Amino acid sequence: MTLKTLTDTLDLDGRVVFLRVDANVPLDDGVITDDGRIRAFLPTLLWLSQRGARVVLASHLGRPEGVPVSHLSMAPVAARTAELLGSPVPLVPGVSGESVWSALEALAPGDVCFLENLRFDPRETSKAASARLELAMEWASHVDATVVDGFGVVHRKQASVYELPHVTDAFAGFLVEKEVEVLERLTARPDRPYTVVLGGSKVSDKLGVIEALLPTVDQLVIGGGMVFTVLAAQGHAVGKSLLESDQIVVVKGFLALAGNLGVDIVLPTDIVMAESFSPEARHVTLPADQLESGPAGSEALGLDIGPESAALFHNAISQSHTVFWNGPMGVFEFDAFSHGTKAVAQALTEVSGLSVVGGGDSAAAVRSLGFADEQFGHISTGGGASLEFLEGKHLPGLEILGWQPPVAPS
Repeated sequence: MTLKTLTDTLDLDGRVVFLRVDANVPLDDGVITDDGRIRAFLPTLLWLSQRGARVVLASHLGRPEGVPVSHLSMAPVAARTAELLGSPVPLVPGVSGESVWSALEALAPGDVCFLENLRFDPRETSKAASARLELAMEWASHVDATVVDGFGVVHRKQASVYELPHVTDAFAGFLVEKEVEVLERLTARPDRPYTVVLGGSKVSDKLGVIEALLPTVDQLVIGGGMVFTVLAAQGHAVGKSLLESDQIVVVKGFLALAGNLGVDIVLPTDIVMAESFSPEARHVTLPADQLESGPAGSEALGLDIGPESAALFHNAISQSHTVFWNGPMGVFEFDAFSHGTKAVAQALTEVSGLSVVGGGDSAAAVRSLGFADEQFGHISTGGGASLEFLEGKHLPGLEILGWQPPVAPS
């Protein structure tokens, strides 16, 4: 089965289209600090509006736990969408109910509005399918079609992502279509050499994708906080660095499997060890097998890969033809510990082939470090969804649109 896309739609003129996006953007005192997720759904929004659809934008923001929370209102998102669109995008003060239905009824062909935060209604994320369906049926009586363009939520059963497409005509937006196309290339037909770069804090968060990808990749490059569990599995002391002691046995298993499969595991040879978790912390670069040999001894904690490792990682990545990266190499928010992440990002821009930044903290990192989206082959809008896709898990928000995971070549 193939994904139902916008090219499969009928005449949209005057039809009310519920456009589910992922506008879960970072905010600082109500100011959007990264509008990448808004820009990502604009092509779909423009396409619908220009064809005369009456577009109802809908998204979640943060975790309001089913009750209205003023600082998680979609107001800043609606305002920024209007700026980028160049036309008004009024915020409808609700998720459902008569005031919402009246606002939808008042839309003219080509008009756009934004619903309030979907998670202000507990039914959106309820574990009870009946509650989610109840909300979806309310929407379905006032909209003509659903377009799912929020890739960051397709791995969850939520009323706007799963139940509503059950009870209306439903299609994937251009963003979701692109995400699926790119990730299928990673799982079924990657050009080689194929390198996966993993970072972030916990190795336990990545074990599923490591297990799924080991038979497919040529190189696995590991940095970030998760690397200290790997180093500990090799018998090295790691000071006060992030460590999941309960995962050491599991890590030893995947290291052995990688060896049996001929996969090259690329680990840091040096680490930046700091005396405390602070942007001004005193720090020293130490060999990866001597992390407690600095002034802070066993109290030191690793906050970045070292310059030798950065050069090693850069070389491994830039010579690959397919690269997927998820997770920063260090605490990139602190300038002193951002160099490893910046080196990896730079290497991805030099890949002669497909380079994919796997959403989440990685996407935030490349933008905060001054890179433009256009410098990469693809920046995913869904970190968790991307990983679950690569793991081969069921993604209900895609499956309801007709998609089935591709079968990897034998």
